[in-house]
Amino acid sequence: MRTASDYIEMNVPAKPDYVGVVRLTISGLANRMGFAFDEIEDIKIAVSEAVTNVVNHAYADKDKGQVRVGCNIFDDRIEITVVDQGKSFDVESISKNLGPVDGKSVDQLNEGGLGLFLIDTLMDKVEISSEAGVVVMMTKYLHRDEVEEHVDRISPAPSQ
Repeated sequence: MRTASDYIEMNVPAKPDYVGVVRLTISGLANRMGFAFDEIEDIKIAVSEAVTNVVNHAYADKDKGQVRVGCNIFDDRIEITVVDQGKSFDVESISKNLGPVDGKSVDQLNEGGLGLFLIDTLMDKVEISSEAGVVVMMTKYLHRDEVEEHVDRISPAPSQ
């Protein structure tokens, strides 16, 4: 496994005003790496969904929470981690509802499930941990043909 050449981290208040700041920063990093326009748009939507989930669901006191967004820049991929210290959710039950929508219309998805479904669809690999707050790690490969063949699309992160 290659080591990251750069690591960038942002800590922003968990408020709607900062979703765009995170999205634009990640967009700039992906552009600098050489991702195509459509891939950058996918990354922006996935990151926006992850940060918006924190803003809307993580903290009871809307003025106290923080979102930490970390980016590992590799030669062949970007790994984006969105972390909160708010209330956790059941990763297993959310994960079971992801994947093929099985003929359900979008309005039949559980609340909060659409954002995770979008993230899973737009990114090459997604891992979620909810041991202390929620951690969503999203990976997008620079060259899609380099995606590992047998990678689970979304999975709980290994326990530490």
